[in-house]
Amino acid sequence: MLKIINNLYSYRELIVALTWKNIVVRYKQAYLGILWAVLKPVLLMLVFTVVKSFVGIETDGLPYPLITFAALIPWVFFQESVSEGVNSITSNAPLIKKIYFPREVFPLTAMVTKLVELTISFIILMAMMIYYQILPSIYTLWIPAFILYTMIVALTISFFGAAMNVYYRDIGQAIPIALSLLMYGSPVIYPLSLVQKKLLVEQAAGVWSEKLYTLYTLNPLVGIIDGFQRVLIKGVSPDFDALYPGLILTLTILPISYWYFKRAESWFADVI
Repeated sequence: MLKIINNLYSYRELIVALTWKNIVVRYKQAYLGILWAVLKPVLLMLVFTVVKSFVGIETDGLPYPLITFAALIPWVFFQESVSEGVNSITSNAPLIKKIYFPREVFPLTAMVTKLVELTISFIILMAMMIYYQILPSIYTLWIPAFILYTMIVALTISFFGAAMNVYYRDIGQAIPIALSLLMYGSPVIYPLSLVQKKLLVEQAAGVWSEKLYTLYTLNPLVGIIDGFQRVLIKGVSPDFDALYPGLILTLTILPISYWYFKRAESWFADVI
């Protein structure tokens, strides 16, 4: 992890330059410009709100559009960072063949680009909070930690996925499908409290209920999304019991993922 941070600092100017290039190329000649970055979470929020009117999802008295958008902010940031991070090596083949620098710069750049879009999403969320008359609490100070955690999770997948994608291009095609399925295994459409009620209170799965809940919280996005909703909208502290399983799993896999990426990068220029 310290080596990643050191590379991030050493090549900060290159990362900034590549990030700016990505933003310019992506939104060049687009009338709405960078606002396209927030169109996805806004549209998803509207669709989920319509679905909720038919299904009747419990929200503990909180506005459903607000808690859903708070969930979509980290989810979309994670999803887009991973999708672009996995394809970052193959999409920058000309640079890789011409000059050497640490190849982790590309997944890092893909993620930093999404930080710009994340900032715009937060502005929209703040406007929604004003509309619904919900003021941020002292627990909002947890947000930088949750963003950092989301970045670590995204990099864990991106490093391994980007290296694999160089040799097996099916990975780049499979990742969007896998992430779409993962969304339904994360508390985006429904709150974590609903899962806790079904498994921990009502014991809906019988003797397997608590084990299934632990398995569910191994998904790092569960703790991240619930944390965003709790500290931003509910004004309470994070649920650490929901955070720890995914955090421990992520910190265990990250060194392995980075080691595999560094081991494979020696042959990127030859294979790509």
